[in-house]
Amino acid sequence: AFMALNKNNGKAQCWGHSSYGGSCNDLDFAGVTDVYSNGYAFMALSKNNGKAQCWGSSWSGGSCSDLDFEGVTDVVGTKNNEGCGAFVALNKNTGKAQCWGQSWCGGACADVDFAGVTDVYSAEYTMMALNKNTGKVQCWGSSGVDSCSDDVNFAGATDVYSTADAFMALNKNTGKAQCWGHSSYGGSCNDLDFAGV
Repeated sequence: AFMALNKNNGKAQCWGHSSYGGSCNDLDFAGVTDVYSNGYAFMALSKNNGKAQCWGSSWSGGSCSDLDFEGVTDVVGTKNNEGCGAFVALNKNTGKAQCWGQSWCGGACADVDFAGVTDVYSAEYTMMALNKNTGKVQCWGSSGVDSCSDDVNFAGATDVYSTADAFMALNKNTGKAQCWGHSSYGGSCNDLDFAGV
């Protein structure tokens, strides 16, 4: 589904499969500053007051009325996949986060420590939280797909990229990179030189 928003007047139009967010006529988007999607659900957030509306598949993050988004700085949704969707909302200032949607692709993160986290990334079934200052990384979601590799050292990583089923951690200063996940989706890059990238 798609959504088109006019931030100046709070008017929006949604289209596509109604079960996945293609219908939003009954929602009020006045004051909305940011809109996020995971392929199965949408979230419209006003960072000014921490108010949000979610719609689409309730299983995949389309229901968030019981959550408080005051102070949220970052929201990340899983990449579009076959039947699973989730969101994470992070407040970098407090190191607190909330996850919702399907737990097996990142919708449950009570065991994750977000203190000091600088960035959150997603693949299809996995979320990843990185503290670039220490190199500490945590992953949650489906442990069998794209989970954090024990062999990957994130210290010095300047950028992290993801496809549907793989991650890449790159240090632009040294041209060194590490990849993990499904090799067909880019999870193997040991023989590549990223100098100057």
